[in-house]
Formats: sequence, C-alpha cells, structure tokens
Amino acid sequence: QVQMNVDAPLYGWLTHDMQIEPGAALECGRFIQPRVEPEIAFVTKSDLEGPQVGVTAVLAATDFVCAAIDVLDSRYSGYQFTLPDVVADNASAAGFVLAGTAVDPRGLDLRLLGTVLERNGVLASTAAGAAVMGHPAAAVAWLVRSLAARGTGLPAGSIVLSGALTEAIAVSPGDTVTARIDRLGTVEIACR
Repeated sequence: QVQMNVDAPLYGWLTHDMQIEPGAALECGRFIQPRVEPEIAFVTKSDLEGPQVGVTAVLAATDFVCAAIDVLDSRYSGYQFTLPDVVADNASAAGFVLAGTAVDPRGLDLRLLGTVLERNGVLASTAAGAAVMGHPAAAVAWLVRSLAARGTGLPAGSIVLSGALTEAIAVSPGDTVTARIDRLGTVEIACR
C-alpha cells in the first residue's frame, strides 16, 4: 500500500487470458510498464460467501495454495495514482503465473512462510506471509466480505492472489524473476 500510495485494500479481477503458463515467457511488449511481485495463490474447492467469513472458513474452502508471481501494469505513469484511479485500472492486474506445486494449507502457518524474490539471480526482496494483512487467508476473507457487500461471493474453483508479499519490481526484456516461498516451492518467469 505504501509503494502504490493507497491507504486501503482493494481488489481487481483475473481472467483466463491473464494466466501465463509455467515455462512461458512474459512478453514485456504487451504491457506499458510491467512490474512483478510474489504472492500466495489460493484455489478454492467450495463457494465462499457472506459478511462473516474469516480465516478459518477460507482455509476450509481452499483446495490448495501455491507460489505465484503477479504481473502488474498501469496506465498511470510511474504508478502514480489515487485509490479511485487504481480501482478503475483493475488494481493494476495484468497477468499471473502459478507454481506447478499445489500444497494443502492445513497444517501450515502461512503467516510464517518466508519469501525470497530475485531478479537475474540477485536478491531483490524478502518477506514472510504475514506481510499480507497479518495472514494471507485474512486477505481472502476480506475479499469475500467485500464481495458480500455487493451481493455476490467467490465461487468454487476461483484463483485468488492474496496480495503482494514484497514491493513490486520493474522488469524488462532479458530479465528472469524467481519467487521462492517456503513450503510452497518456486515459480519463475523469463521476460522477453
């Protein structure tokens, strides 16, 4: 929130066209100013809805979690925007890649999972799962409660990126970005 100059959580929508398959390149020319950030992705196995949903309900409805890289893009130069601006720009959501490893979250303390983000083999940033609203599942619960206020919910089979674990970093052709999340594995994307 500090990096993006917004003071509240927000959400955008992911589409099938945004998903980048593992091993496929990030085509930087498709974007205005691409940035990437590591996230913990949740894939649901049952519907989630209602104004009282909390962490326990999210974990019970989760089929699996995995490491992910969120690809951001913005129509606003230098990512300088207000909260209404970024909401109108679909929360800068532009693409995502999921790790090939699906992990059952039960028995894991997602708050404590360490994250390392590297660009071209050089450490860019580190974090723990608690960097996302204290618990990544708390971010998903917030989303479900926000959707409930609009009269809808999160259907089974949904992919939810729970939020940036570190600051977003700019990428350009020739870069390779790697996100390693303890117990969830590694996800990597080459940029061209």
